[in-house]
Amino acid sequence: MTTYETIDLQVRDGVAHLMLNRPDAANGISLQLARDLMDAVLAISADADARVVLLTGAGARFCGGGDLKSFVGRDDLPTHLREILGPLHVAITELVRGDAPVVAAVQGSAAGAGIGLVGASDLVLAGESAKFVMAYTGVGLTPDGSSSWFLPRLVGLRRALELTFTNRVLSAAEARDWGLITAVVPDDQLTTEAEALAARLAAGAPQALAAAKRLLHTSLESTLEAHLAREAEAISAASGSAEGAEGIASFVEKRPPVFTRD
Repeated sequence: MTTYETIDLQVRDGVAHLMLNRPDAANGISLQLARDLMDAVLAISADADARVVLLTGAGARFCGGGDLKSFVGRDDLPTHLREILGPLHVAITELVRGDAPVVAAVQGSAAGAGIGLVGASDLVLAGESAKFVMAYTGVGLTPDGSSSWFLPRLVGLRRALELTFTNRVLSAAEARDWGLITAVVPDDQLTTEAEALAARLAAGAPQALAAAKRLLHTSLESTLEAHLAREAEAISAASGSAEGAEGIASFVEKRPPVFTRD
């Protein structure tokens, strides 16, 4: 397993534990972190043992977005930002398009591009004291890291505009009620709950989960007829796989299924 400067990656029992590891900088996205994140996510996609991704942040906060302190005084800031966003956007695309379901555990706060990482995750648990804020326009910048793509889809255009224009801070409960995250758990149970959820998914049917993820993520960009055709193709393929056979047999035999990669 590759060692990264700003990322910690370990694959255990089918779960890729992917941790942003710049706690002294609120896990702010620097050029090095963006590059490390891209490399780590691509490594996960190539690892047959990584059935699920558990995305976390070290320290008190999940991700504070861009590392603004490092931007001060740079004459080449526009070029520097493009250098950061290249690998960051590759990482986000791979998280969304990859087979493995992505579970995020958010503590403290998610801001700026941290909102993009939340949006790119399939299931998101947050500690009850967690906060969510776009923050871009407050410092004279515009959204990046997929935040402006996911927000309208998750919370609706009107609320996305409000969050972006006013930089309103959402509590964890509000983020859940608005559809930005999946569930709120007590702060001291966040790690345990997120690891349990990731383990549950890792024990599930990997091919079915991957196909279902693709269906759901492509549904908003598809006509009904085209999507129905993809559904028919996916379930037909699943029914003919060893995974499908095991799932059906275990249901009929009233026993827990045992799924393995074909």
